[in-house]
Amino acid sequence: MRLVAILFVLILASAPATAAPREYSLDAQQSLVAFAWDFGRNEIRGKMPVARADLTLDFASVANSRVDVAVDVTRAVAGFPFASQAMKGPRILDAKRFPLITFASTRIRRNGSGALIEGNITVRGVTRPITLAAQLYRQRGTDPSDLSRLAVFLTGALNRSDFGATGWSDLAGDQVRLRILAYIEQDI
Repeated sequence: MRLVAILFVLILASAPATAAPREYSLDAQQSLVAFAWDFGRNEIRGKMPVARADLTLDFASVANSRVDVAVDVTRAVAGFPFASQAMKGPRILDAKRFPLITFASTRIRRNGSGALIEGNITVRGVTRPITLAAQLYRQRGTDPSDLSRLAVFLTGALNRSDFGATGWSDLAGDQVRLRILAYIEQDI
């Protein structure tokens, strides 16, 4: 990985005490929303592109940070062509009726060397709470106080049945594991 991890606590400590919230833009080309679910004894992996993102980070007061993201279900791919087609079809994500999956944070708090981001995720028009674990990284070779270009790694899971995505439940597992790598740059 071309990034060097920085403990969340160290980033907070390096920010000026009077730091204000900073707006960030997402580099959608490099960012990746990856997911996986069980298919019998195998794991199917896929990815979805980010459609839009609104990110504000406050290093002095993490609670003032916020995340609002949408991913494009219509351009999702998974494992092999049949899996992609089935996933986007009406029995699972129903991409024609619900082309976006959205997430909006409701609370962000420190958690050890990272953070927990609580929020609401909307899949197939159904909104449920979810908590994602987050870690911040900075680009290799940059000064520890340089917070202009970062990467955020998020992990979490959801049960697709909670959103009415129950198609092929006899073949595919219910839990969908999320691994999101977002490259962000501070707006100037």
